[in-house]
Amino acid sequence: MFSLLGENIRIALDAIKGQILRTVLTVLIIAIGITALVGILTFLKALENTITGDFASMGANTFNIQRYEFTTRNSRERDKINPIISYRNVRQFKDKFQYPFSKTSVYFTGTRNAEVTYENEKTDPEVSVLGVNENYLENTGTKIDIGRNFTFFDIENNNHVCLIGSDFKKNLFKNGDPIDKTISIRGVKFKVIGLLESKGATFRNNQDLKVLVPLQVARSIFTLPNINYNISVKVDDKQFIEGAQDEAIITFRNIRGLNPVEENNFGIERSDDLLNRIANITSYLYYAAWIISIITIFGSSIALMNIMLVSVTERTREIGVRKALGAKKQTISGQFFIETVIIGQIGGLIGIILGILLGSLAASISNFEFTIPWLAIFAAVTTSFLTAVVSGSYPAIKAAKQDPIESLRYE
Repeated sequence: MFSLLGENIRIALDAIKGQILRTVLTVLIIAIGITALVGILTFLKALENTITGDFASMGANTFNIQRYEFTTRNSRERDKINPIISYRNVRQFKDKFQYPFSKTSVYFTGTRNAEVTYENEKTDPEVSVLGVNENYLENTGTKIDIGRNFTFFDIENNNHVCLIGSDFKKNLFKNGDPIDKTISIRGVKFKVIGLLESKGATFRNNQDLKVLVPLQVARSIFTLPNINYNISVKVDDKQFIEGAQDEAIITFRNIRGLNPVEENNFGIERSDDLLNRIANITSYLYYAAWIISIITIFGSSIALMNIMLVSVTERTREIGVRKALGAKKQTISGQFFIETVIIGQIGGLIGIILGILLGSLAASISNFEFTIPWLAIFAAVTTSFLTAVVSGSYPAIKAAKQDPIESLRYE
């Protein structure tokens, strides 16, 4: 049995070498379908890793109070405009929300296009400046690479100190340590006390090109009306999050002066809820990717079957000779079937390599976190094998059914 299998593989390889042009075209047809599958799945995996990584850093025991819910509002709700979360709201919330084992972070984005200067150097006007309190880093899962965090006294005394993103090591401080250096934002001097760990970029929003300053100092610099603030609450243990969330909703409803029959005019989101919703969104993208890839691979399988049928027709006389020498139907069909499988696996291998390269290139351009897409590789190997099996079955059966006498007469 194994000797017959080895002989069929040898014959199949000889046939492939003898028809190199047809083989190359067939391999390319399979590779195109597999490339589409692996490329799309690779890119989607990188997208999923990046988004979930950003939200997962917040932890499962954190929730946010914000102006709107994360979910897409339906047509009836689009006309509903929630009031901003004002500074008065956040001050009242901090004073009234006293849930045990919890920490409250208050922050706002002053600008996204600040220019930061140090001595004779300056950045492009694309730096985000955030006003935060001492709990911001812990609640958002942000870590410090060098230096220290804000203290309670830094925030309460409005000290002119700041934390900077890791990208500042590439421009302003590429030749030295930024700690204890003085930078300037809109003419206001700040002493650098910490360098944040890199968090990368999501959808062109660079998380490493930002400056964090004490909340009140930021409010004195950025005085635009109707600034919207954000509140983040973190509990020490996940088992307390339901109680803390209920208490936060009641507290903020009282601050907004809502009566019991009125709906919330603010949004509340838990980090794990966001992860679940993102997983649902990416699952639909995966379905779409499979549909597109299946259509492509279906076309590839038809093309592969047609090429193998042409090969059977052209090698009719060869089939007749083999049958005249005693080859059985199973031997003839096995020869063409193995040939199809080998071509399919070669095409699958090339498609996997090209798909990973294209997917990683797209992820790199989009600044997404690339990982080896094992699921996509497994799916590609399985798909290329099934494609070869389906495409090669009919030509192999047709070859096995050839009449040896008629085949020998074939010109």
